[in-house]
Amino acid sequence: MNQQALDDITILDFSHLLQGPFATMLLADMGAHVIKLERPKTGEMFRQMTFNNRWLGGTESPNFVAWNRNKQSVALDLKAREARELVYEIIPKIDVVVQNFRPGVLERLGYGYAALSALNPRLIYCSGSGYGESGPYVDRPGQDLLIQGLTGLAAATGHGDGPPVPTGAGFADQVGAMNMVYGILTALHWRARSGQGQEVRVNLMAGLLAHQAQELMSVLNLGQDFERPRSGIAHPGMDAPFGVYETRDGYVTVAMSPFATLIRILGAPELARFDDAQTLFAQRDEIHGLLSQYTRQWLRAELLEALLAAGIWCGEIKTHLEVERDPQVQHMQMITSYAHPAIGRVKAVAPAVHLSKTPARIRTPAPGVGQHSAQALADLGVARDTIAALIAKGVLEQAT
Repeated sequence: MNQQALDDITILDFSHLLQGPFATMLLADMGAHVIKLERPKTGEMFRQMTFNNRWLGGTESPNFVAWNRNKQSVALDLKAREARELVYEIIPKIDVVVQNFRPGVLERLGYGYAALSALNPRLIYCSGSGYGESGPYVDRPGQDLLIQGLTGLAAATGHGDGPPVPTGAGFADQVGAMNMVYGILTALHWRARSGQGQEVRVNLMAGLLAHQAQELMSVLNLGQDFERPRSGIAHPGMDAPFGVYETRDGYVTVAMSPFATLIRILGAPELARFDDAQTLFAQRDEIHGLLSQYTRQWLRAELLEALLAAGIWCGEIKTHLEVERDPQVQHMQMITSYAHPAIGRVKAVAPAVHLSKTPARIRTPAPGVGQHSAQALADLGVARDTIAALIAKGVLEQAT
């Protein structure tokens, strides 16, 4: 089946780094035609960033490759007058614009919502920022780690006798990407009913606050902030036995579970004295330490087998390399691979949303800088002579 749900949608993607590119990749996986605008030569910023100072195939950034499959790359000098004229020529054929520059940057270059929607009233224009379009933080850098700190997430994570701990992934950016997709799809639905485009604004700070709704509901209405336990229980508002426990050969997690059942499996009847709701919260650090003395006597697999058989909510702590071998991950076929011209066969996380009639697909790898400059513009009706002239002037770059 070749048809996909969004294969009639064309997106002009000004975005860079994680938030915007993840959003447009999710839409591209569902069939949207995404044209990624990049700087000539160097491309977008993520192409120069990597983890552990290691590069896929010796040259390619895993950060960039992860978020940019199923897209075309057009390398265009956005500061040039000719580039602005070119964008204005094609914008009537664009359904969605996505950008996550700092507020005001694209407006100054002539690519803001007012300018582009005047040329295409059906246009949906989605902007992602760190802190919104105005306010005391508008000139601050809107980066993931900073947002985790400002919104309470880092302060609520980690051990009570240690520093706040941010998550081990770009959580604020990825929440922002999901909110972009949510806003864009909502606006597309409204356009189908009304014929009208609109502006969609998403910011990382608002997104991460919204995704801590239950924590803020508790704190703001009860007037008591969370206090991280010294044991590092996984959520600062939870009581024992909720948390991470060491075994002889690894770690396990235990979530909401009957305390009496847990201590029966561990062979710790003397801990029954803690089994009431107030004590399990007030003395959670002491309880965690006592439970850990018992869990350290078990092999991880044997403890999990015993706990699961008793109905305890538990699981393993796995590294990223171990995740690939997880039987449920394999069953869901969540690790896939595809061919990349510079890397060869590259492993990747498969699309997570499944549609029965119009499934997501990985059609193409992340593009090279300007790989599709000529073809993408020609497909939008730009004259070949115009494309050739822009390449000759250095406004447009076509990769060889």
